[in-house]
Amino acid sequence: MKRRRLLKSSLAVGVTSSLSGLVGCSSLSSNFSSNLTDLSASELSIAIRDKHASCVEVMQAYLDRIHRYNPVYNAIINMVDDDDLLVQAFEADQALARGEYRGWMHGMPHAVKDLSPVAGLPYTDGSLMFADRIAQNDSDKAARIREAGAIFIGKTNVPEFGFGSQSYNPLFGATGSAYNPDLTAGGSSGGAACGLGTRMLPVADGSDMMGSLRNPGAFNNVIGFRPSANLMSGMESNPRILSTNGPMGRNTQDTIRLLQTIAAGPLAQQFNALNLGDARIAWLGNLNNYLAMEDGILDLCESSLVTVAATGANVEPDLPNMDTSDLWFAWITLRHASRGGMLEYYNNPATRSQLKADVVWEIEQYLSLTDDDVINANRIRQNWYEELNRLFSRYDFLVLPTSQVFPYSKDTPWPREINGQAMDTYHRWMEVTLYASLGGNPTVNVPVGFDAQGRPMGMQIIGNYGEDQKVLEFALAYEQITDHLTRRPELITAS
Repeated sequence: MKRRRLLKSSLAVGVTSSLSGLVGCSSLSSNFSSNLTDLSASELSIAIRDKHASCVEVMQAYLDRIHRYNPVYNAIINMVDDDDLLVQAFEADQALARGEYRGWMHGMPHAVKDLSPVAGLPYTDGSLMFADRIAQNDSDKAARIREAGAIFIGKTNVPEFGFGSQSYNPLFGATGSAYNPDLTAGGSSGGAACGLGTRMLPVADGSDMMGSLRNPGAFNNVIGFRPSANLMSGMESNPRILSTNGPMGRNTQDTIRLLQTIAAGPLAQQFNALNLGDARIAWLGNLNNYLAMEDGILDLCESSLVTVAATGANVEPDLPNMDTSDLWFAWITLRHASRGGMLEYYNNPATRSQLKADVVWEIEQYLSLTDDDVINANRIRQNWYEELNRLFSRYDFLVLPTSQVFPYSKDTPWPREINGQAMDTYHRWMEVTLYASLGGNPTVNVPVGFDAQGRPMGMQIIGNYGEDQKVLEFALAYEQITDHLTRRPELITAS
């Protein structure tokens, strides 16, 4: 939507004239407000609550940053008009002045991943067929974020229908990595992760089926957390759901705060850094050369695990006692089986022509499935549950690289080969993420540093089913002994 820098409505003019009265600590205003976007979400929340910064100041700081960098990085789409957002921020300041505190996200700007509806905002799924769709209601996730006091400024970019781990679509184009906008931000929560890495968003929500919170987390040097399968729905299911919503943050504390906001299941209010000296960790690496890996990824992960081991943690290599090709069969079979709801788009020639080839392929794979395929896939999944139980009887955490490749050109839909090994599907290069997804396990991406080209990478810390708090407490401890999150990108402005 078109940006208007001048506040034209009388109420918006009142925002500017009333600003000084809404800043509780005016001596901080001139210096502090210029750095508002550098504050973590948790710090920003306190600054607003304690009136060290007004919601209007916060909104203006973020809008200035978005208009400066988003044309290059393309993280946030379908922006609400600036005037409207500043009016909402002014109203949030007035509420706070009356003693009405809406929650820890009071007055904070937020953009929801464009696979979830937000009432009154465009809801495109990255698809041409929904280019003009406006959501009538909030999703459960968006409703909880709204209730916590956030102001919705727009949506974050996604691949078409969330298919693939590269956030490009025919409506908005591709999202670039915060560390190099010529490279992909990953996906499908690519816009969310880039928005965090560029400091255009304080915190971000996403979803994950096959690494969609973890891979963009790694590609933008931020935290991405896939919760246990039941935590976001609040309901247990057997078999466990393959896809789930989840939070992302610039650090683990912010990630936890958003998780506490959007989760339907119970969560502790207090999280404390884990004593890593007591941790038992299995390093699965590349599964004995089964997974093709770009050079340098294993080295970065192993270097970070050396740092973890220096705390006294027991880190040792191990492997699952299962045929990895069976797990791949189970995964793609169950993934394809979930695509039946898209048949209406495939069967209608008018909408089928608007689907990208990967989406068409997924639906056609669904059509080719037999009942025996699905029965066999579920049998393998049950065996995987049992194998995970065996592994977690020995270890607290299983560790794998987050991705098999570093961020690659955003003009490339997906990697066709890794180290000379052909990738036979558009998502084969993300096979490393399926092991947690198939088990429904809580998994956090933590950063492991950068290669010689400055491309970021991360590793997955996988916990036992239901042990979300333990996984996040590992991440809190890991953050204390590493400095990867402190490396900020050198951002590029539009020419």
